[in-house]
Amino acid sequence: MTPPARTAAALGAVKHGFFGREGGVSTGIYASLNAGAGSKDDPEAVRENRRRIAASFGADAPMLVGVHQVHSADAVYIDAPWPGARPHADALVTTKPGLVLSVLTADCGPVLLADAEAGVIAAAHAGWRGAFGGVLQATIALMQQHGAEPGRIHVALGPCIQQRNYEVGEDFRQNFLARDAAFARFFSDAFGPKPHFDLPGFCAYTLESLGVGAVDRIDIDTFSDTAWFSHRRSVREGAPDYGRNCAAISL
Repeated sequence: MTPPARTAAALGAVKHGFFGREGGVSTGIYASLNAGAGSKDDPEAVRENRRRIAASFGADAPMLVGVHQVHSADAVYIDAPWPGARPHADALVTTKPGLVLSVLTADCGPVLLADAEAGVIAAAHAGWRGAFGGVLQATIALMQQHGAEPGRIHVALGPCIQQRNYEVGEDFRQNFLARDAAFARFFSDAFGPKPHFDLPGFCAYTLESLGVGAVDRIDIDTFSDTAWFSHRRSVREGAPDYGRNCAAISL
């Protein structure tokens, strides 16, 4: 079975997809396309789910590659499947056809990028910490090192938690405002007694300020839409763990 995926017009003919919960073999709280090997799901089920995602790109499972995500601002270049442990980072860049770059999310922002003319693609995991710390800047810079030009880079921001459900503390807001008072635009007091943060808006602003050619947002709220895994929803429900959505791109 080929799992369904959302795609973004900005990436054109570049093979990519944002995969939610449908089309896998996991059960229970992980039903059904849990791609997270770091979850407590049955490892065999996760491997099958990842095999299905890879197969949707016409690739074998080992070609679906990722990093050990740590909410950092680090991007790494990859030209073959890792021979051992995955590096600690939050974005991958390649120029090698056949590799399927992937990131896992469960409310954080999955970001897929491509300069189709130069043959350079990337996948980034942008939670608030990574986005604030510079993971998108690092990704664009590494793409440039391998021949991309910002104006030719097209970007898709995939399903993530939307502002109406992203409640944060006042200290969180002040941390942003201390860097730039203009960041106030990414906070709202309209959704409850605490500030609410616009993560995809902040990511889009960051990318646009870097001069990328196009940004396409898939404004699906992972918290409220149960077709997607959500860490925050799992906490709200008192679940012991949660699955991971997968975003992937390949030349």
